Amino acid sequence: MTRRPFLLLLVALLPGPLSACGALTQLSEIGRPPPMTPTQNPTLSPTWRPVTMPMPSPVPAPTEPASLWRSGSRGFFADQRATRVGDIVTVLVNMSDSGTLKNATSASRNGSNAMGITNLFGFENVLSRIGKNVGPASLVNTNGSGSSGGTGQIQRSEAVTLSLAGTVTQVLPNGNLVIAANQQVRVNSELVSLHLTGVIRPEDISSTNTINDDQIAEERISYGGTGQLTQVQTPSWGQQLLNILLPF
Repeated sequence: MTRRPFLLLLVALLPGPLSACGALTQLSEIGRPPPMTPTQNPTLSPTWRPVTMPMPSPVPAPTEPASLWRSGSRGFFADQRATRVGDIVTVLVNMSDSGTLKNATSASRNGSNAMGITNLFGFENVLSRIGKNVGPASLVNTNGSGSSGGTGQIQRSEAVTLSLAGTVTQVLPNGNLVIAANQQVRVNSELVSLHLTGVIRPEDISSTNTINDDQIAEERISYGGTGQLTQVQTPSWGQQLLNILLPF
């Protein structure tokens, strides 16, 4: 049996929970690199929503006949910087962050319980006849002890320096621009994805049509990857399930 029919048979026999955990997708990608998503309109994504921000009261611009200046224009000549929906602006991302978190806990508990019945409507005599070791005064005797301890330490250091082009998806009433940028890079069998959204001011866009990431309001940056290396570094779905369900 060749590899492809064998994989199809294995996928058909897998239970439903494996499909929900993404195992079917991983099995279908054996021997192939992760697929890249096609270029598309970011506003068609199910997670995209129009942005609503507090707006100042609109001020009507005065109209002057035969004037050389146009209301709302930022320059006498045409401006090549992003100003309208669909325009492209380059975002320069330069992030450097680090942090350390350490925690330790310990707990212990001991307990014992004893219960007996001296008189119970004469049933104590019946209990004594069941066995020589059965006594009404010591029917139940329990004891228990437990202890737990845990230590944890997190050390992280991130540095992301790159530039990517984003698209203006919305022009707010005060002139600010809502942008969204997506980038995917596939190296061998590892797919690295970067997603950025935020609100920028047209005045902060440089003459080269670029803007720094620290000039973006409501900035959201997602940087991660999928592939063989990420799978090795991620705990298996069974271990994740046990970590959630087990009380100890």
